[in-house]
Amino acid sequence: MSDYNLVVIGAGPGGYVAAIRAAQLGLKVAIVDKEWLGGVCLNVGCIPSKALLKNADVAITLRERGKEFGFQFDNLVLDYGAAVKRSRQVSDRLTRGVAFLMKKNNITVIMGTAKLLNKNTVQVTGADEKTQQLSTDNILVATGSQPSVPPAFPVDGEKVVTYREAILQKKIPASVVIIGAGAIGLEFATIWSAYGTKVTLVEMLLRIAPLEDEEVSAELTRAFNKRGIQTLTGTRVQTIQTNPAGVKVTVADEKGEQVLEAEQALVAIGFKPNTANLGLEEMGVALTDRHFIQVDGRMSTNVPGIWAIGDVTGKLLLAHVASTQGKLCAEAMAGKDTRPINYTMVPRATYSQPQVASFGLTEAQAEEKGLNYKAGKFPFIANGKALGLGESGGFAKVLVDAQTGEILGAHLIGPEVSELLPELTLAWKNELTITEIGDNIHAHPTLSEVLMEAAENAEDRAIHI
Repeated sequence: MSDYNLVVIGAGPGGYVAAIRAAQLGLKVAIVDKEWLGGVCLNVGCIPSKALLKNADVAITLRERGKEFGFQFDNLVLDYGAAVKRSRQVSDRLTRGVAFLMKKNNITVIMGTAKLLNKNTVQVTGADEKTQQLSTDNILVATGSQPSVPPAFPVDGEKVVTYREAILQKKIPASVVIIGAGAIGLEFATIWSAYGTKVTLVEMLLRIAPLEDEEVSAELTRAFNKRGIQTLTGTRVQTIQTNPAGVKVTVADEKGEQVLEAEQALVAIGFKPNTANLGLEEMGVALTDRHFIQVDGRMSTNVPGIWAIGDVTGKLLLAHVASTQGKLCAEAMAGKDTRPINYTMVPRATYSQPQVASFGLTEAQAEEKGLNYKAGKFPFIANGKALGLGESGGFAKVLVDAQTGEILGAHLIGPEVSELLPELTLAWKNELTITEIGDNIHAHPTLSEVLMEAAENAEDRAIHI
């Protein structure tokens, strides 16, 4: 008899969700983590960053829009340290909640570093260097990822930082060069610029938010530039040098080289999986050339009884993807019927200001596939609720099959668009057409009306445009 039916390695939003779902299905579960419950997301990632972004939203209103809203300050003081303190309180509350859920579901929590000895044994080494061995029927690897940093970039945690140091520091930099204009770079650009930091975004590809629809990237660039955020695209970082005053970042584009000087540099160019030193190679677990774990649609590796979810699979490095994979994997272990995830249609969100949200195909991808599609678009400037909020930039765009009205994708930029996307993903999942989105009665005035009007626009029947 094994000690457990399942040992989960990694207690992030993939691992702890999988553990709970497995326990609900009657499995005896242990979860191991070397640092914290809740993983990067709850502790130093998506949750505390959203708290900081709320503070940034308030700061932007106070600093830039007081006259518009009819108030003014003689000596406005913005305490960034207080914002960080609030973000830690939010994080702590949620991590305590995860601990409660572990106890509620009778899941054994073990803190330490895990290694696979064989496909049925996990060795855990605690902070005191003592080891214990856990026998189990199944092992689930959910160890997440870490920032990918080129060896030439001298990350020291002070002048050159990754998201982890950046989210915990209590002092706002006077100036910063952010390397990488994906979600992390865009969100920190929003936070820091709101507090008066001079921000320069450097992106190797030809546009910021390079994985989003081209129109979204263009709209976001305009919004950032209007706020004073400099965006350098099609630009490579050659070197980063530190000095007593901060950093010198040498960059190059088709026009040549230039040197950017700032107090700090944030490296946000991507992630690599935490798969080293787990014993996976010794077990014969198949990895990609970038060391991500190869899994099938049930989240099983090529070794029976060893499973993997979340960032280590390299599918989509998003917390909600990890959680969905975790539930699917637990159900597969318990013998339930499961359906593979369609990663193209998974919702994606960037919580910059303005927010960006999307799923499905971009226009470029639809054209590349040779699809006969139509685009319906509606701007927030024509939406009464957005005007009332004073946030009327951006738009909603839906892509639909020209013959059937099937939803192919959606691309939103504007106020709280991350909250609007689920209507469209639910419609797609349940095979509703764009006609049914347009015919659905939306309360007025709401931001969600842009979805109705974009849907109507796709069928040439929008009222307010």
